[in-house]
Amino acid sequence: MVTTIIVLLIIAAILLTIVVLIQNPKGGGLSSEFGGSGGAQMFGVQKTGDIVERLTWGFFTFILVGSLGTLIFIKSSGTQQATQSDVNVEKATTTTAVPALPAPTSTATADSTK
Repeated sequence: MVTTIIVLLIIAAILLTIVVLIQNPKGGGLSSEFGGSGGAQMFGVQKTGDIVERLTWGFFTFILVGSLGTLIFIKSSGTQQATQSDVNVEKATTTTAVPALPAPTSTATADSTK
């Protein structure tokens, strides 16, 4: 489930990049690529700008909502897995004992003061 959403988010990010690159910052956009007035007759200058702008906002919204939804889904499934792994960690710590280090002798402290 999460993998499918992540793949869709990657596809949406690539499409968003393409849509942003299609836009012309000077206002011409996609319609100027078709030879000026011919493109304006075929698509209409205002309609082309509206379509590209709506696609940009749509992809942005999908990426934002999809990312937040995936984060919430992963956190909710992570808490269930954490309780199961805590039991295993408890079992491992109760059965394994770490040996204590030997205490230093008094002769070692006397040598270090010289």
